[in-house]
Amino acid sequence: MSPPGVRLGMLTPSSNTVLEPATAALLAGTPDITAHFQRLRVLSITLDGGSTGQFDAAPMLAAAGMLADAKVHAICWNGTSGSWLGLEADRALCAAITDATGIPATTATLALHDALRALAARRIGLVTPYLGSVQAAILANLAAAGYEPGPERHLEDPGNYSFAEHPDDLVARLTAEVAAEGCDAIAIHCTNFRGLRAAAEVTAVPVLDSVAVALWGALRAAGAAPARVPALGVLARLD
Repeated sequence: MSPPGVRLGMLTPSSNTVLEPATAALLAGTPDITAHFQRLRVLSITLDGGSTGQFDAAPMLAAAGMLADAKVHAICWNGTSGSWLGLEADRALCAAITDATGIPATTATLALHDALRALAARRIGLVTPYLGSVQAAILANLAAAGYEPGPERHLEDPGNYSFAEHPDDLVARLTAEVAAEGCDAIAIHCTNFRGLRAAAEVTAVPVLDSVAVALWGALRAAGAAPARVPALGVLARLD
């Protein structure tokens, strides 16, 4: 049985301005489920060493320890670095968080893969604001996980703060273009990207916005039924 009240801890990129209000909007009708945010420094998204070093375990674990003080029921790395660094990086992070805090952990990328499996999706469309090199790494990791990379759109933006400046109508248009080219599901995979409108408006295939996916994954990690948050749309109907 789901607990009557659920506190979800969100590890949040420091330059992100979409994640917190988008999560609050998804939870607006569910006051017994609350999200609590702890920021850690993330300033750009590239494949160079300085950028990838932002996702080292030490700052993540320090931030997770702060969330543990609030006795959250689950901790989610609400960033998508595992999609280009590899799923093993996220799995190792989650294991380290749980070892340090005793709290179950997940990430936006691990939750995405869980959702794709629940949907039995094979050919995956991808929409992000990222550089082409980052996009290529994400597509390669999807292929390594057994998926067929489908149509994609990206914006060649090194971000991270600037990702939020792309309007939601642009994200919706890119998502509709990908849907028209044929796929089983579309991942809008960046938690500082305005994908909730696209997830609601593009109905030809399931559209998985990363903010919604991370919330879904955090709920599952906490032992709470996603159906308690109807605003999650198709995700609310997935186990």
